[in-house]
Amino acid sequence: MSGIYLHIPFCKQACHYCDFHFSTSLKKKGELIAAMVKELEIRKGELEREVVETIYFGGGTPSLLTVDELQLLLDAIYKNYRVSESPEITLEANPDDLSENQLLQLSKSPINRLSIGIQSFFEEDLQKMNRAHSSDEAKNCLSMAIRHFDNITIDLMYGIPNMTNKRWKENLQIAFDFGVNHISSYALTVEPKTALAAFIKQGKYPDVDEELAREHFDILVSETEKQGFVQYEISNFGKPTYFSKHNTSYWLGTAYLGIGPSAHSFNKTHRSWNVANNARYIKSLQENTRPNETEKLTVKDRFNEYVMTGLRTIWGISLDRVEQEFGKECKEQLVASAEKFINQGLLLIEKHATEQSQHIKTTSKGKFLADGLASELFVLNR
Repeated sequence: MSGIYLHIPFCKQACHYCDFHFSTSLKKKGELIAAMVKELEIRKGELEREVVETIYFGGGTPSLLTVDELQLLLDAIYKNYRVSESPEITLEANPDDLSENQLLQLSKSPINRLSIGIQSFFEEDLQKMNRAHSSDEAKNCLSMAIRHFDNITIDLMYGIPNMTNKRWKENLQIAFDFGVNHISSYALTVEPKTALAAFIKQGKYPDVDEELAREHFDILVSETEKQGFVQYEISNFGKPTYFSKHNTSYWLGTAYLGIGPSAHSFNKTHRSWNVANNARYIKSLQENTRPNETEKLTVKDRFNEYVMTGLRTIWGISLDRVEQEFGKECKEQLVASAEKFINQGLLLIEKHATEQSQHIKTTSKGKFLADGLASELFVLNR
């Protein structure tokens, strides 16, 4: 099993909080798509023994591509890779791009899952973030999307300054009322070199409040559980059978191919990433070369990544897997490191429902602190 991620580096405008690679100019869109097709062709040998189970159009804003342009990339995948009979194919989209006609065309394409970047249903929040869509467009888009797609996830952001707990609950309730089966929800964070970071430094925007984010997180966990969602990863909540197969494969350490400028790839022993520059990316592929850097992962790297991703999920960290891949001594060290957090009620060790293996997991109290707890369990010298 493997996945293919395609990074579409175009946006109508820059959100104040975003540090992903993108361009607001679409002038080179055709050349870039041709370069991505070329990259798919020259890298087909990397997954020749794998079956592609998931395909994910991310960005940027993939919904800026026409259905024909998306199909061109899909055709290149089907031509050069072994694809399963029923792959999960996700398209990230912004509400202002999804007209009734666009949704109808997408529903007739191989794309079977939409990830819609709502962020908030309130105009004030959207304007603060410099989102391209309005509150009405978000609601109208969802009304249309649910008529054409069953598998829909939406993004909602919490911890936005001046967003009250009442408004956050209303945001969630609107999503529930639409009947979406998956929600990805992240706290507003301040990334270096973003407009948001500059505004906070200049005193034009209040800094994020970790306590507010914690309150919103607790509300998120409680309210989604009442509606039958499963928090299968710290930031991802899905009804049973609606978990993201693509993102789950990342967290479980499956190999994947990243296509496009700035896209990352992973083959279980090495991680690589393409240049985050559209012009250089296009030029290199026109010359049949891939503009990338590669890093060989050390045993320490692989262990720490497994701890970080495992602790964020409902599956936790398998002690059997740790022993098999990293040795008995490493497993014993991990258990010893976890002991004080178990005593604090932040972690627990329990037997897996269908395995004999024991797994280290976060408790409900420890979920919000998962990344910090993981760093305390890292192997530092190996």
